[in-house]
Amino acid sequence: MEERIRIEQLGEHVGKTVTIAGFVDVRRDHGKLVFIDLRDESGIVQVVAKADVLGDAKEARNEWVLQMTGEVKERPEKLVNADEPLGHIEFGAHTISVLSTALTPPLEVNKDTSDVGEDVRLKYRYIDLRTKRMQQNLRVRSEFVRRCREHLFTHNFTEIETPLLTKATPEGSRDFLVPSRHNPGHFYALPQSPQQYKQLLMGSGFENYFQVARAIRDEDLRADRGFEHTQIDIEMAYVTQEMVMQRVEAMLIEAAEGLGKTIKEKPFPRITYADAMERYGADKFDLRTDAEKEAGVLAYAWVIDFPFFEKTDEGTWTFTHNPFSMPKEEHLEWLLAGTHIEQIMTQQYDIVCNGYESGGGSIRAHRPEILRAVYSVMGYSDAEIEASVGHMIEAFGYGIPPHGGIALGVERNVMNLTGEEYLREVQAFPMTGSGKTAVMDAPSEASPEQLAELGLSVTKPSQD
Repeated sequence: MEERIRIEQLGEHVGKTVTIAGFVDVRRDHGKLVFIDLRDESGIVQVVAKADVLGDAKEARNEWVLQMTGEVKERPEKLVNADEPLGHIEFGAHTISVLSTALTPPLEVNKDTSDVGEDVRLKYRYIDLRTKRMQQNLRVRSEFVRRCREHLFTHNFTEIETPLLTKATPEGSRDFLVPSRHNPGHFYALPQSPQQYKQLLMGSGFENYFQVARAIRDEDLRADRGFEHTQIDIEMAYVTQEMVMQRVEAMLIEAAEGLGKTIKEKPFPRITYADAMERYGADKFDLRTDAEKEAGVLAYAWVIDFPFFEKTDEGTWTFTHNPFSMPKEEHLEWLLAGTHIEQIMTQQYDIVCNGYESGGGSIRAHRPEILRAVYSVMGYSDAEIEASVGHMIEAFGYGIPPHGGIALGVERNVMNLTGEEYLREVQAFPMTGSGKTAVMDAPSEASPEQLAELGLSVTKPSQD
């Protein structure tokens, strides 16, 4: 293939002969002249070609992929289209080659597909992603992550990946389990978050860690929640709650304003959990006026001072957010003594924006006796504590700095940046509402050979 230039660059090449390539967006025939709107990821340009130049492309229609060599020309003033970025030029094709033919698409690529059925959009997601809105959404996602990553690098963070095959831990949702072929009857768990590994990194001498992490949770699906999501995972040593919040706040301001967004209030307001429940009836809320909603303003706020524990339906205690959190200093003795459980507050902080919880974190327990006390409150025996988090308690025994961190949901932050209401609009290949994968047919049955190799058998659920 000849070297091509991006369509967005054509304005810099007026009067020159260049090569471009892309999808046919629209074709219009006018006798001896054919007009083709050609689209690549950077833009659309009107191509003018004589019918005898088409060659193999004479049958070209929407979504065929063509390569063209020709001259970039200024349009006559009366033909300038001021509504298009490249409406002042056109491309006079000298030669056209067909790179790929296309069947008639099951959805219209040059229109918004938000009202097309989920089953069609996700089955043909690779076509849906060609639409202008979906292209913009995924580019905003990419740019948001890039700006956050660069902010963290600027402030001495190290990007470190943690394992995807790990151990089941009590993080609040069901784990997805992966059978081990080499250890029949034993299972890995896919990570709900890198929580324990990032705390272990604090004990490894890395004082500022982050990663753009995949998190996988077997939980009920909602518009803003799926089995898989991505989070910007951050952990910092030798910090207070306020220090973590200030760093995250600075990062979000830099990223959001760099993307052209307006933020309602800086610094972000701090609201206690009790006040949030009294004012809004929930710990996530929307602080915008109707006019601000219309303008796409971002209204961030911190929610702080969460209760550490809550009662289960069985009458026992469980954590509200994270068992690895540190209680407020004035409540530490209560925790260690196992008293005043309902009054213990934790150094937990959530960030909300426009009605969504966009991230959550805490200062962590870093002393063995604190972690033991948390699990004791929840009714774990010494043996159960050892089986669940004994490796963490042992690691804490070798010295670990005080530390804290946060995980910011990429999808929820991008939903706020784009104004989308559904997770699937800001993911490349989301699952359906029933948990089916996009494009590929999963979950699917394993073959008898695969099950035998893993030492597994499948029992069909009762139809009763």
